Amino acid sequence: MSAATAAPVSSSRTPAPARAATVTDPALVRRAVRAAALGNAMEWFDFGVYSYLAVTLGKVFFPSGNPTAQLLSTFGAFAAAFLVRPLGGLVFGPLGDRVGRQKILALTMILMAAGTFAIGLIPSYGSIGAWAPVLLLVARLVQGFSTGGEYAGASTFIAEYAPDRRRGFLGSWLEFGTLAGYIGGAGLVTLMTALMSDGDLTSWGWRIPFLIAGPMGIVGLFLRMRLEETPAFMAEVEKAEAERPKVPLREMVTGQWQALLLCVGLVLVFNVTDYMLLSYMPSYLTSELAYDETHGLLVVLAVMALMMIVQPFAGALTDRVGRRPVIAAGCAGFLLLSVPALLLIREGSLAAVGLGMAALGLLLVCFTAAMPSALPALFPTRVRYGSLSIGFNISVSLFGGTTPLVVTALIGATGDLMMPAYYMMAAAVVGGVAVWFMTESAGRPLPGSGPSVER
Repeated sequence: MSAATAAPVSSSRTPAPARAATVTDPALVRRAVRAAALGNAMEWFDFGVYSYLAVTLGKVFFPSGNPTAQLLSTFGAFAAAFLVRPLGGLVFGPLGDRVGRQKILALTMILMAAGTFAIGLIPSYGSIGAWAPVLLLVARLVQGFSTGGEYAGASTFIAEYAPDRRRGFLGSWLEFGTLAGYIGGAGLVTLMTALMSDGDLTSWGWRIPFLIAGPMGIVGLFLRMRLEETPAFMAEVEKAEAERPKVPLREMVTGQWQALLLCVGLVLVFNVTDYMLLSYMPSYLTSELAYDETHGLLVVLAVMALMMIVQPFAGALTDRVGRRPVIAAGCAGFLLLSVPALLLIREGSLAAVGLGMAALGLLLVCFTAAMPSALPALFPTRVRYGSLSIGFNISVSLFGGTTPLVVTALIGATGDLMMPAYYMMAAAVVGGVAVWFMTESAGRPLPGSGPSVER
């Protein structure tokens, strides 16, 4: 590891010596950010493809009949993957604290790529009947299990490499990777939708985006295998005479219950709004508002491109003004503007839809820019990967990944097309409560670690 440590200043009046400062190597930090962001990009490439092909996948993998039932079945398989994410977090998180962040991130990359690639090989319902949705569900479960260790590990990896004063900016590139992956997946589907007939897309074209995951996974694995462990983790290892001591699961949960509650609340508002805008809205525009499919896809892509432009600047802002004010602004914005934004979207004109979606996208940047640095700072180094994996995945599974399914069902039960706005407002209230109780972490060392400065 290319890092140097400065000897702490001791004092007889100080109960414990100050932790040594870590001097980071900028080149290593950039490599760590790229490798971590690429994994997130691949995860969301799959989400973008799956969400934008939801209607087509419903026709391919489920019996013909009611289009709404097909869409619900497709989103049901989407949501099922999130049910096993906590299990993946329980496995990969403690392992990441035990054997190292880099090794586990390489493993999750392999599993993610395999699960996505497998979907592209599954025969249709017309070919093998009920086995088609069963195999789709199995592939989604593999994806969900692997992603249970992905986000917490990637955000931990970047946070532990980043110098304290730039952690927000560097962490924001993790979600930049999310948006890039989503745009890549959604953009590919949009291009295919525009160039291919419905028959070709349903027959074989839908397989192409999923099969691309194979080469992407190989590239991502190569980048991650070239990384070194984080300075914070290596410092923890050096505390033991030989290998990293095992941390009981009970310590990761009961010993961190307050931080876990804050994590669940923050992740709830982050992911409900994230999945609402990026995963559900394309189908909402098409199936609920009868909006032209190609135009709807292009609007959402444009909004994500706008978010990518703003993302690094918003991340740098969190380093200057703090994570709490930025997250609080996002919560307040969703509480006050969700209804007006959705009314604009429902108006139907291209300008109105674009304006409403852009408003929601810019509010979402408040979370995408701040969360990758705020969430790892909730937990000490010894249990950071494990505790963050548990809290993050429980919240995502219960509230984030189920958002498309729940909102579709609520609209079907009530007939109220404003349900997406109400759902985001409720999430904003929960997020606001969490922000009120969280401690500001901008510019400060991570808990359990000494200061981190640039060379």
